[in-house]
Amino acid sequence: MKYRLFLLDLDDTLLDFRASERLSFKRMLASLGVPDTADAVFADYQGINRGLWTALEQGEISKDVLKVERFRRLFALHGIDADPRRASDSYLDWLPQTVVLIEGARALCDALAAQGEIGIITNGIEQVQSRRIAVSGLADRISFVATSEACGHAKPDERFFAFSTAMARRFVKSQTVIIGDRLEADVLGANRYGIDSCWFNPARLPNDGSATPTLEVHALRDIPSRFAAC
Repeated sequence: MKYRLFLLDLDDTLLDFRASERLSFKRMLASLGVPDTADAVFADYQGINRGLWTALEQGEISKDVLKVERFRRLFALHGIDADPRRASDSYLDWLPQTVVLIEGARALCDALAAQGEIGIITNGIEQVQSRRIAVSGLADRISFVATSEACGHAKPDERFFAFSTAMARRFVKSQTVIIGDRLEADVLGANRYGIDSCWFNPARLPNDGSATPTLEVHALRDIPSRFAAC
């Protein structure tokens, strides 16, 4: 295996963010005394949230704006009489308490840690991500965590990857690979920074963008053998 530095995305690569997101959202509504109309309201939240995260990654808004704005827009859309800032605080408090691992995440981290150094690269909110990693049981396999909040730039910005690799014990481009589920953030960022990438694509989605992964896998358990062949 030529790789010695493994930069892993967190949400929907190692941790099942969708499962955590839904449960945290339901608990947030309950804490505010808002009736749970789950599916319709949650679907709208996801759409609003995705749009704001895209704006963040394009440098159009800040993370502090995103945290509250998603709930402000959602509550306005559904006529919900609740404080969006309180909703944000409650939701971010619940997220680290609802951690679900993607199948194969622990075995993957064991295998990669035996071969080199693991760093987490995430556009998520630093305080929340640190707590989620601690709860996940994966922390002892991880050497460092790089967040866009600490860096000031988000994936796929090259400055984020320069910030991340500077945290590694040793960085050699040819021995570094990014593993992530998002073409437009993880793989495109790797392309721009000049390092290899492994696209985790469990849903077998088509690649209809400009990002080009070095490898594509559909299950985490397949990654060590694919890397061994490199």
